[in-house]
Amino acid sequence: MLNTFTQHLNLSDSQVETLLSLSLQDLLNSPAIQQKLDSLNISLLQQTLPIAKAVLEDKLPPFYDWLKNELKVERVPDGPDHTTQWVVNFLKRQESLRHLVDLHRPVPRPALERSIPRLVGLFETVEDAQVRQEWQTALAALCLVLAVDARDRDRQLVA
Repeated sequence: MLNTFTQHLNLSDSQVETLLSLSLQDLLNSPAIQQKLDSLNISLLQQTLPIAKAVLEDKLPPFYDWLKNELKVERVPDGPDHTTQWVVNFLKRQESLRHLVDLHRPVPRPALERSIPRLVGLFETVEDAQVRQEWQTALAALCLVLAVDARDRDRQLVA
């Protein structure tokens, strides 16, 4: 997971570790994550939504099966429609990071962290390097938020 964040968010291992140690609120207020989100090429992402939709429709069902069967995640969407629609709405600024976090809170941290490289890797087959990179960066940024929240919740349970 760390390698996924360093590779796709262009951060050092120590920067990733520092971000992962933050609370969700501190991360969301962090200039580093705001800079990453602000640097996304939203125009390109919106223009290439048909590509992303095709990738998600093709790759998410086997990914969801893997989550259910291998990682034993109980609440997994039945199909890619919900995820695809959430991404579309997020790019249109109609979805929030808070809602994304709420949707993923039932996923245990080990399963969530193990799934991040595989999820970001769904876009490896996209031929256009710029499009592939932009989608992987966007997914990695969103997954970083989820990982921070999962770790923050675990810390709160221990405290």
